[in-house]
Amino acid sequence: MASNKSVELGNASDADLQDQLNETTVSLEKMKFDHTVNGIENPLRLREVRRDIARIKTEIRRRELAALSPEAAAKRDRILIRRRKK
Repeated sequence: MASNKSVELGNASDADLQDQLNETTVSLEKMKFDHTVNGIENPLRLREVRRDIARIKTEIRRRELAALSPEAAAKRDRILIRRRKK
């Protein structure tokens, strides 16, 4: 079952996703720095933010793949099949 965050990301526009990705990445870097210097109150928050970034990137990539033309998708499939044979 999809989480609320996944559903929420699915309803967001491409520009909103890119903005969220930028904001979340900056937030993660700041949290890492703060954790290294002073320690943060809840270190598990770092994991949550990393996973949020992964969810956003996954949604962006899903949309990129959905927007591929049938020819480009077929080419991509052939490349993936060739890689699996090795």
